[in-house]
Amino acid sequence: MTATRSDGAPGLVLAQLGTPAAPTPRAVRRYLAEFLSDRRVVDLPRWRWWPVLHGIVLRVRPRRSAALYRRIWTGRGSPLRVHTEDLARRLAAERAGPVAVGMRYGGPTIATALDGLVASGAGTLHVLPLFPQYSRTTTGSIEDAVAAWSAGGGRPATVLGDFADHPAYLAALAGSVRAAGVMPTPKAPLLVSFHGIPARYARAGDPYPERCAATAEGLARTLGLEPGAWRIVYQSRFGREPWLGPALDATLAALPAEGILEVAVISPSFFADCLETLDEIGREARHTFLAAGGGRFTRVPCLNADDGALATLRALL
Repeated sequence: MTATRSDGAPGLVLAQLGTPAAPTPRAVRRYLAEFLSDRRVVDLPRWRWWPVLHGIVLRVRPRRSAALYRRIWTGRGSPLRVHTEDLARRLAAERAGPVAVGMRYGGPTIATALDGLVASGAGTLHVLPLFPQYSRTTTGSIEDAVAAWSAGGGRPATVLGDFADHPAYLAALAGSVRAAGVMPTPKAPLLVSFHGIPARYARAGDPYPERCAATAEGLARTLGLEPGAWRIVYQSRFGREPWLGPALDATLAALPAEGILEVAVISPSFFADCLETLDEIGREARHTFLAAGGGRFTRVPCLNADDGALATLRALL
């Protein structure tokens, strides 16, 4: 999808992680095979990881994940793709240059998006990864894809940096918390939940935890939260090795025993709602909290294509 207004004006790709083409085992298997084959995502030696991936993961997980995707699928398709395309259209309507959407895994690919910008007559090319907090597993992989496209006959393209603590982004997040009707306190805290990565990636130098902390602390300042009214947690653990913590599910299970019966969860590592926010948090995390004795659970939506999202991109660009 490319929203076009060109004549040599700068072209922009909004880059996302990706999504299956359909909520079916076959489509999910294709998507997971690409995603989990990326050495940025799983850096284990191929001789060790390949039997696990092809002998276990891709045999078992696609059917289960497809059922979860069916829960969130819309009439227009994957929520992640729908929201990102809506945001691209809104942004293109006020820019001189074309705006395209590219997915690191699945389609439309980043290469396809860049090809579309060139075909539309764009001048300089820019790629904005919609990962607010830099990680080698996400933004680093986008950089790999852009470099491969340029080296394969494409033109030079600039990958823009992260925006973990950009004032416009923090203001948009704060607006989403207020719009959800919550004002966090120590007795009704805000859990700032980020997608996790293996802990050894951070020990090896990935700056992701520091960038997550910059977002959470900046959001707390923007909202004027008192100490104890917010906590950083991590979600979406995969595999058996230690990941960044504390874990969202374990935290939610423990909160009622601390006398905390009301909680809100925001997911700032996701710019648009997806399986991890709509189902993992909206359904699974909610159930965990309520089953442990909790009362009110609020999921704060992602920015998606709302005015805060658009204002963030305006400021970044």
